[in-house]
Amino acid sequence: MRKFLVSMGFLTSSFFFVLPISAAEHEVEKGDSLWELAQEHNTTVAEIKETNGLESDLILPKQILEIDREIDYVVERGDSLSEIAKEYDVTVSDLKEWNNLETDLIIIDEELTIKEVDKEKSEASQEETQEANTQVETKETKETNNTEETQEVANTEETPEASEPKVEKQSNTSSEESSEQSGETIEVSATAYTAKCDGCSGVTATGIDLLENPNMKVIAVDPSVIPLGTRVHVEGYGEAIAGDTGGAIKGNKIDVHVPNKDEAYDWGVRTVDVTILD
Repeated sequence: MRKFLVSMGFLTSSFFFVLPISAAEHEVEKGDSLWELAQEHNTTVAEIKETNGLESDLILPKQILEIDREIDYVVERGDSLSEIAKEYDVTVSDLKEWNNLETDLIIIDEELTIKEVDKEKSEASQEETQEANTQVETKETKETNNTEETQEVANTEETPEASEPKVEKQSNTSSEESSEQSGETIEVSATAYTAKCDGCSGVTATGIDLLENPNMKVIAVDPSVIPLGTRVHVEGYGEAIAGDTGGAIKGNKIDVHVPNKDEAYDWGVRTVDVTILD
């Protein structure tokens, strides 16, 4: 379940949905100043001036100003900046800038500020990012093709006697790959969580009490990918049991249980291999 705190002074439903963010109108009263309004609404004078096309700090009584509305989002287990950004139609860079984050790591119960953004600017930024990614992918593809062509030429110039051992070596490599595949190793995105948090029962979906067993190796999984009760080995974590689920744990994604928040911070977000043991 997701929790939301709204800075406008009311609590929304905790059901999973996207809360719309829109600009609020404020009628200027005698004695108001842009600085006071910015402080009251947790924004900046520059943002108010830009939103309302003001060239100076002068405002008049009964003048209507649009002020960006924002919400406070409470991080839950399995959340990531990319998923939150997608839900609220903002970018990861926006979230990091608004919350002074230096990395993509977020922790359970952490509050994130989410503001209204200029969609035209946001879409332009996303298009630039996609274009840059396309250029990088094209460059990598060309480099890969060049490497394959070089290897093909080198193999063609070898003598038949020299090429025979290579055939045998390739056969051995194929056998090794088949062996790895039979071990059912999958690559996943792994975050970390702790049972010691406000509102957490500490009991997993399979009934494991993590508060009584803080050092137990348990991972939250998507049961359609890794069935509950499966024993696995997680790269960098060790042998564990698939004993929990999470609303944000979908597809090739897992959450590893750690005893405390410090270890969750240390873990961060990693791409690891998970090997199915039984």
